[in-house]
Amino acid sequence: MDITFTTPALLFPAVTFLLIAYTNRFLALGSRIRNLHDRYRENPDEVLLGQIKSMRRRVMLIRNMQACGVAGLFCCVICMLLLFSGLQLAGKILFVISLCLMLASLAISFREILLSVEALNIELHSMESKGKAGRKSDL
Repeated sequence: MDITFTTPALLFPAVTFLLIAYTNRFLALGSRIRNLHDRYRENPDEVLLGQIKSMRRRVMLIRNMQACGVAGLFCCVICMLLLFSGLQLAGKILFVISLCLMLASLAISFREILLSVEALNIELHSMESKGKAGRKSDL
């Protein structure tokens, strides 16, 4: 199968949107971490500590998914240069590598989403526990 110069260019819009989404997740997580840090300093709580531990894992995952996305884009650009230079085989190999890096980035993103849901469940469980305790004290 031959790939043309425009084939790797098809990844550019997808990669750009992914990196924007990853950056937004990182910024939101950073804000949440600062908020949790302030809350934990005021009132150390086991639930907050669990959230903070989860945030640490999520920050590492976001870093890794951004790194894979950027590396995939980098490989894609080099692939285009190789194709432009007439090095079809090297271009194909690098294009496959860029696709694999994007796939890794998406897989890491999926894992981060699962951790995010887990963190939300910790919050919900905490709220439910406090709600049940409040109702019992009303009786």
